[in-house]
Amino acid sequence: MNNKAAAPAQNPLGSAPITSLMIKYSIPTIVSLLVTTIYNITDQVFIGHTVGMLGNGATNVVFPLTVLTTALTQLVGIGTAANFNMNMGAKNMEAAKKFAGTGMAMSILIGVIFGLCVLIFKMPLLHLCGATANNLPYASTYLGITAIGMPFLLFTNANAMLIRADGSPRYSMICTITGAILNIGLDALFMMALDLGMRGAAWATVISQVFSFALCLRYFFRFKAFPFHISLLRLKKPEVSRIAKLGTSNFLNQTIMMAVNIVMNNTLTYYGMLSIYGEDIPLAVVGVISKLNTILVSIAVGMSMGCQPIFSFNMGAKNYDRIIETYKKARRFAFTVGIIAFVIFQLFPRQITSIFGDGSELYFDFAEQYLRIFLAAVFLFGMQPLIVNYFTATGNVKKGIFLSVSRQGLCLLPPLIILPLIFGIDGVLYAGPVSDVAAFLLAIITMNRHMKELIKKESL
Repeated sequence: MNNKAAAPAQNPLGSAPITSLMIKYSIPTIVSLLVTTIYNITDQVFIGHTVGMLGNGATNVVFPLTVLTTALTQLVGIGTAANFNMNMGAKNMEAAKKFAGTGMAMSILIGVIFGLCVLIFKMPLLHLCGATANNLPYASTYLGITAIGMPFLLFTNANAMLIRADGSPRYSMICTITGAILNIGLDALFMMALDLGMRGAAWATVISQVFSFALCLRYFFRFKAFPFHISLLRLKKPEVSRIAKLGTSNFLNQTIMMAVNIVMNNTLTYYGMLSIYGEDIPLAVVGVISKLNTILVSIAVGMSMGCQPIFSFNMGAKNYDRIIETYKKARRFAFTVGIIAFVIFQLFPRQITSIFGDGSELYFDFAEQYLRIFLAAVFLFGMQPLIVNYFTATGNVKKGIFLSVSRQGLCLLPPLIILPLIFGIDGVLYAGPVSDVAAFLLAIITMNRHMKELIKKESL
């Protein structure tokens, strides 16, 4: 890979107005994640209307493995981008080069190994993730094909973060949007016109992932900060260790989320069998609502990831006032989005669920309860990813790891196990607001203490 460098004399991350920087970096990131979410939801809509409830349940069974892909993506991508930006802020160009090359090499190796492991251990993984006798054939078909695209997905999403860190958030967005639009078109062709069912949904996903990969790879022939040579693709222990260190908090958060999804699926099927809903209705409902909730997740995470270059660069440059201003503005945005989501979920649960296909009255009854109860404290959600990404971006690894583990591992998993023992299937619903409130309190208390320390540094 070879290109002309075009690094500016003064990096705008250290001088441009904060609001304009947040718009520049966050909006493309949010749009990228939203488009990905929309095509995942479109997948779910097509599956719901062509395959039915069992197809929706099958995608929920596969979802924990999708979360694990995201975990590996963030381990490499966030760790690479944060190290790259901090070294650029400190004007250490050689170190920035090493981190960029090592991060890309890691994304290639990990993606290939992960995809092969999923293919080899497909059936045990599906049983672990809560597949039922009815939806197992659909889940097996879907995962067997989508595993082929996992290396391409991991490479694209991890290196899109490096592209954004290099000052090209729009191109990063284009990589995702183009693949998403292609996926929607192929969904319609394969599932509606050609009637390929789950196979059509899976192949549409893989083809779009390969296309996005090609666009992402193309960028590195014109990397802005420095000429990106293939010789940079080396796995060096110091850089690998530092990337893993800064990416660990987000990786753990996603990994524990995967574990929670597995526990959730198995809890739903077990307690569903003991209720009037049966084992397939709760699993299908949560599969649909989980995809829907990713709209809020995309906005919250996209905003926090968009702030990452601002946090990292200015921490490296010791511009503490700019860090504080960025956090305060991002916090206001997170609360505003959360309140809007809360109102929508409370007022229109049945209308939202019906988008994903028809079902029995029991199906819609459980869906309405899930939206209104499990997501009752959704207005608090956005603060946790913002604060976790802040600590990751500024090198506060221990705090980032603690908060990542706390949301899923400490705040959600115990209620998800304990409350159903008392309330049956309803206990799963109550676990949502309990965990959201607990995670919010832990994150905000930790961040307030840190902000006081940062204000002291700024005053010196």
